[in-house]
Amino acid sequence: MTSTVFYTATTLDGYLADDNDSLHWLFKQEQDDNGALSYDEFIADIGAICMGATTYEWVLEHNDGPWPYTQPCWVFTHRDLKPVDGGDIRFAQGDVAPVHAEMAAAAGGKDVWVVGGGGLAADFAQAGLLQRLLLMIAPVTLGSGRPLFARPFDLRLVEVVRNGAFMAATYDVVGPLAQSEA
Repeated sequence: MTSTVFYTATTLDGYLADDNDSLHWLFKQEQDDNGALSYDEFIADIGAICMGATTYEWVLEHNDGPWPYTQPCWVFTHRDLKPVDGGDIRFAQGDVAPVHAEMAAAAGGKDVWVVGGGGLAADFAQAGLLQRLLLMIAPVTLGSGRPLFARPFDLRLVEVVRNGAFMAATYDVVGPLAQSEA
């Protein structure tokens, strides 16, 4: 059965990138490529991916080689972006639910990865289509930047282990944060 997951790295104070969309904090961290939540093990189970326009542009700007994904990729955007050579890029906008159905079909029984950002992941969660967060939590704070998750949600901790400098945490998405009457 296809699951939809948000696999990402975050700072301890919950930011994906700084105010300038930089990931300088991420690349200086020690990580075991064969350890918990390793990318190679994760990506082997992914059949389709999606990302927002800012993430798409970041990948294009910071990738020196060919498009890094073999899976079909949906880019959610309101901008006029160009597809990259060698990639199966599909542009989408609006409600994530109908696009999710296309992604799940294209995934061929494998999982769908919400690459980023936090707003798009929250859109999938709000629609009840995001099952799990896989987080590499770095021992650094930024104070501001691009938030991990753009809306309040209840999560359930499934597992936490160490990978180098990171806390590797797996969460199930429970639903929108319940408000108490107190």
